Amino acid sequence: MASLSKRGGGGGAEGMLASFSRSSVASYGREAVTMGKKLLRSTGKAAWITGTTFLVPLIIEMDREQQLNDIELQQQALLGPAPPAK
Repeated sequence: MASLSKRGGGGGAEGMLASFSRSSVASYGREAVTMGKKLLRSTGKAAWITGTTFLVPLIIEMDREQQLNDIELQQQALLGPAPPAK
């Protein structure tokens, strides 16, 4: 047991983990994860802006079309059916 602790084998897992977390590879990994999160957040915002930019005019146009259909139905109800074409 004494020989293991002298070589660092007894508590080596914690020591290796601590040295790895201080390494440049771990630093680059943390930086990549942070950049990935920022990219996903900004991509989500851009998708929301794009989606709403295209959907709002579509919804307005569909509402106008529905209003025109309602007016035509009201006119047909008041005036009766159109005369047959000759």
